[in-house]
Amino acid sequence: MSSPGDWVPGRRLGVDVGTVRVGVALSDATGFLASPLETLRRAKDGSDLDRLAALVVEHEVVEVVVGEPRHLSGASGASAADAGAYAGSLATRIGDVPVRLVDERLSTVTAASSLRARGVDARRQRAVIDQEAARVILQSWLDRRRPTGGA
Repeated sequence: MSSPGDWVPGRRLGVDVGTVRVGVALSDATGFLASPLETLRRAKDGSDLDRLAALVVEHEVVEVVVGEPRHLSGASGASAADAGAYAGSLATRIGDVPVRLVDERLSTVTAASSLRARGVDARRQRAVIDQEAARVILQSWLDRRRPTGGA
């Protein structure tokens, strides 16, 4: 498995894990731009994890970025433990594709603000907020990790 500092060209999948829904975002092949992809219903039978594994194959994803919710203080709580367990379950389904946990503090707040700025009203936000949060998580990670220099 590569270290977080190694940049491999290819698409990345961003995942925002909730107790009811899982937001999914996908980057372009250059790793420059993240876009919302879909929202999955969290399922006890693991069908949401199976769908994520299928998306990894379908889009030839080279890395998965899972948001790890933390308190503003930086401390981890029950939600962070749940995200970690979810990431672990996903990792067992996708073989050699690395799964990274990344700090996602305020991603949902940022997502709601972004949707509001684009004129999406509160009622319609509910349907897309999770995938927008996944987009925010992935875009933030891409912006921090992507190489900045020339070839």
